[in-house]
Amino acid sequence: MTGKLGPDALAAALAATGAADPAVRQGPAYGEDAAAIDLAGAAGTLVVAADPLSLAAESVGTLAVHVACNDVAASGADPRWLTHTLFLPDDDPDRLRTVAEQVDATARDLGVSVVGGHTEVLDALDRPLCSMTAMGTTDRFVSSGGAEPGDRLLLTKGAGIEATAILATDFREECREAGVPAATLDAAADFLDEVSVVPDAAAVRDAATALHDPTEGGAATALVETASASETVFAVDRDAVPVRPETRACCDALGVDPLATFGSGALLAAVPPERVDDALGVLDAVGIEGAAIGSVEPPTEAAPPGTVRIDGETLSEPPRDELYPLWEARA
Repeated sequence: MTGKLGPDALAAALAATGAADPAVRQGPAYGEDAAAIDLAGAAGTLVVAADPLSLAAESVGTLAVHVACNDVAASGADPRWLTHTLFLPDDDPDRLRTVAEQVDATARDLGVSVVGGHTEVLDALDRPLCSMTAMGTTDRFVSSGGAEPGDRLLLTKGAGIEATAILATDFREECREAGVPAATLDAAADFLDEVSVVPDAAAVRDAATALHDPTEGGAATALVETASASETVFAVDRDAVPVRPETRACCDALGVDPLATFGSGALLAAVPPERVDDALGVLDAVGIEGAAIGSVEPPTEAAPPGTVRIDGETLSEPPRDELYPLWEARA
């Protein structure tokens, strides 16, 4: 089945981590998207994150850079370097040029250098696969697992930003046939320009106890992962979660829950209550929307660590991303 491994299978994979190294501040763990390594003889911490991307075929190079750099930024670091492993389904020079140009332009916009990688043809594929490793440095590493009871939960921009752009491009005809106006689809396609959370993270990281960027499975999955990593319970008001009109139109047309689909472009932050106004103020000052969507609570016997309550719905495991059935219907 396409998509992320379930928590149990993922835990088995994460248990195989090789030799212990005291320089590793944060190694692989459920809910954590980046590793943190103390730099010997230098100030600060090196943050490293790796991600593959293949499904957003028309913009795979752009999204691959953003997804990897977002994980580094959502750990309190400034992304600086990338390695790029690219697998292509054929040796079509136009396809290679398109992906390479997307990667180069996006990295330049973020001020990130591509420092190495690997490219080859793998004819078992039917679309390009970009696997990115992003690296950056910070003086204050912020994990996904730092949320504490009493903290407030903030979300920037809105749910389903990335999915909106995918629906408006890869599924444009289906959305149009379902009644979404062309102007709405054109505006939605432009959401691809907003999937970076590098500026979002820079704005809130000083106030945050935990940061996490929604990707596959959207805001709902990010909430479960962060609550699990923090060993807390999250209580969320669905109506407080920002959903843009274009997102609502595209998701409603194809029966997709905006909270349970690709969410790059939003940043989830846990912030002490006394820092909420400051954090929202800094976001507003740099032109980024932000909203308080819920709170962090201690676990109980009825609600163990990792529980997320969204109004009357209780989640203990991340949902499967709701775009996958759409891709599978085409297979």
